[in-house]
Amino acid sequence: MVVDDSPEFTGTVERFLEGKGYRVIVCRDGRSALSRLIQEGPEIVLLDLDLPDISGRELLPQIKKINPQISVVVVTGLGTGEMTVELMKGGAVDFLSKPVQLDSLLSAVKNALKLREASIDERRIEGLPTLESFFPFLAHEIRNPLHAIGGALAVIQRRSNLEDEPLAQSIRIIGEEVQHLNEFVQECLDFVRPVDTNYFVDINVNEVLSLVLNITQHINQETTRPILITTDLDPQLPPVFANYEEIKKAFLNIVKNSCEAMSDRGEKLKICTRFLPKPPSGWIEIVFSDQGAGIKKANLDKIFTPFFTTKVKGTGLGLAICHRIIVERHQGIILVESAEGQGTRFIVQLPLKEENSVISS
Repeated sequence: MVVDDSPEFTGTVERFLEGKGYRVIVCRDGRSALSRLIQEGPEIVLLDLDLPDISGRELLPQIKKINPQISVVVVTGLGTGEMTVELMKGGAVDFLSKPVQLDSLLSAVKNALKLREASIDERRIEGLPTLESFFPFLAHEIRNPLHAIGGALAVIQRRSNLEDEPLAQSIRIIGEEVQHLNEFVQECLDFVRPVDTNYFVDINVNEVLSLVLNITQHINQETTRPILITTDLDPQLPPVFANYEEIKKAFLNIVKNSCEAMSDRGEKLKICTRFLPKPPSGWIEIVFSDQGAGIKKANLDKIFTPFFTTKVKGTGLGLAICHRIIVERHQGIILVESAEGQGTRFIVQLPLKEENSVISS
């Protein structure tokens, strides 16, 4: 829903977002927006502050009262730094100043959808064991002030002289720590998110791995120690019935973990896939072998335990999420073989559905 009294602005936004596959509702004043909000139930509201009847600042809490899960992005030419922080505290997830670049608008819409999905996940997770039921509360309590900090930081950055190196470095540090906390919140929610079989489809494991490697290589290019990654992927693998995004996340976590365990440019990570003809219908095996520092024997039994980490900035949830995705949500197997100073092998096995199985000659 776009709430703005400018026909030129709403027309441009409507054409642009509909061209990207979104359904757009346009309202020219606050009262009609509240009425259609109840009727239409939009997922996102792009809200102007200067409306002919009700100000956007007054409208925001009314929108959140009708549906707290609606993501509100404020789009206006009237905002100030102080107002930005106030609106973020009031429940807005983003703030865009006019004139708005369309690519910035699209990024804000996509981010707002992600935040809305995370908010819905928080509500689904009630009734879990004590530790896990605390995660949504933790996520909510951290995420709200993080939004305010992020908005305030954006204002400070725009108004600061970034040629002042100590100031620029301080801004970078705050931004990095906000991002780290956001990632921690998301990992908490990922860990306790219930399985949803509606998102299970036949997936090609090799294609998922190729995407993961593209992401990893992009990350490695930004580091001073790029890792050499090689593959030996069986081209005849049958598809696996799984949640694509979750399997991608599990593989990405394992690859990141392996890369972080290696420090030299000469160290390598090798990924292999193959079909295993074991009952009931065959399995797909994926092996990640790195030449990193290895894992101490005393820690081998702990690496899939939530919050266990030996990293300075680790959350201790990455491998715990992998275990939950592979073992609990996909009835698979994840094993680790390692010795200190001798590298590590993560072995993932995923079962095939009977109709996806192959006959071994």
